[in-house]
Amino acid sequence: MSNRLMKAVQYEGYGGGAAALKHVEVPVPSPGKYEVLIKVEAVSINPVDWKIQEGWIRPLFPRKFPYIPGKDIAGEVVEVGKGVKNFKAGDKVVSQLTHATAGGLAEFAVAKESITVLRPPEVSAAEAAGLPVACLTAHQALTCSAGLALECNKLPADHRNQVNVLVTAASGGVGHYAVQLAKLANAHVTATCGARNIELVKSLGADEVLDYKTPDGSSLKSPSGRKYDVVVHCTVGIPWSTFEPNLGTHGKVIDIAPGLASLMTFVLKKLTFSKKTLVPLMINAKRENLEFLVRLMKEGKLKTWIDSKHTLSNAKEAWAKSMDGHATGKIIVEP
Repeated sequence: MSNRLMKAVQYEGYGGGAAALKHVEVPVPSPGKYEVLIKVEAVSINPVDWKIQEGWIRPLFPRKFPYIPGKDIAGEVVEVGKGVKNFKAGDKVVSQLTHATAGGLAEFAVAKESITVLRPPEVSAAEAAGLPVACLTAHQALTCSAGLALECNKLPADHRNQVNVLVTAASGGVGHYAVQLAKLANAHVTATCGARNIELVKSLGADEVLDYKTPDGSSLKSPSGRKYDVVVHCTVGIPWSTFEPNLGTHGKVIDIAPGLASLMTFVLKKLTFSKKTLVPLMINAKRENLEFLVRLMKEGKLKTWIDSKHTLSNAKEAWAKSMDGHATGKIIVEP
């Protein structure tokens, strides 16, 4: 399909925000070895997308320009590269593209077979596109970093052994998945969000919800007086001094977007052998985990709350909405 052109959205350098996005026509990419070409039906916008544009990871992963952003896609396989064994043309899939290549904000994109999974008909493209970055982040935070086992709610709840989990920014992309997954681990979930989203977060399973603008919300105090075993920290601007008095003896704060202050706290707690710790989360996307999340969605145990849908021609609007930082759930672009 390399002789065909497709519509895409790209930027040509660092900075500029939504205004720097340009609508272009470029050749349809060809899949290489162990890659598939996907006709994109939905792509989700994540904060990491515009943070890359702003140069946040430039020292470690410099970009090549022009660059088509968008890592999370769902669509239909139209062509497979050499060595591909698990997919064929016509398969509905969801995939996470790499930072280096990305390419989601386009009519077609090339994805690696190793992080692409089948999407059942019960799961829409828009719902699936929300999963790769945000839900895999929540899943890794709760399972790998916190050590929770999901789907324990099949067993009778033993409140004596119930893990207490706090999710900050619980109505956001990662947060709204973290609430749902924590409940699948039979955790008691306290959540923070804005006042307008309290009922939504309760509907996702949170046992108690704090308006982050109130005194109790800003201090993160559990209304039931619980101390947190695990905090999935999905926002910024909360110092360690706020977390520490609310943590249990071996409480752990998992920071999904660690900055310099978090890294310094992490080192300090290691050096002082503190029982209360902060863990900077380093994402490691795995195909089997994405398959697990898709299965949960198929079974009705997990859902994507969609903030808004946008056409590719309105991608700037979606980008600006993500940068504003107040989206509820996921922002979806449908080429």
